[in-house]
Amino acid sequence: MASISATSLMFKSSVKLPSNISQASYRISSLRTISIGWTRRSSPSLRTMGFRVTCAAQPETLEKVVEIVKKQLALPPESVLTPETTFIELGADSLDTVEIVMNLEERFGINVEDENSENITTVQDAAELIDKLVQMKGEA
Repeated sequence: MASISATSLMFKSSVKLPSNISQASYRISSLRTISIGWTRRSSPSLRTMGFRVTCAAQPETLEKVVEIVKKQLALPPESVLTPETTFIELGADSLDTVEIVMNLEERFGINVEDENSENITTVQDAAELIDKLVQMKGEA
């Protein structure tokens, strides 16, 4: 069972692990993503069993990101973009991605650091980062 509050995450396992699993671990990369994996005892392989939980960005943010991406890449209005759509799939190069990020910064009144912009590869990535930065800006 996992529970999330505004600033913390607690994970309590209610699953009995098989005897061939020696170690359970969890990693929190942000309040939106949780990765959990188990290492097997029985073989020296690098394989792990696990799962990943990702919370979606606000629907309004996704809509605005889609609008900006369509405009920047001159996509037809009837183009369908999902949160998983990558900029590469849409034919965007690195310059297009930089321009998309600049438009997002202007639209949302935020500043995206270079190391964060390098991690934006999908519409979902952009929307989640925007939500995070807008929240941080509001707390400041």
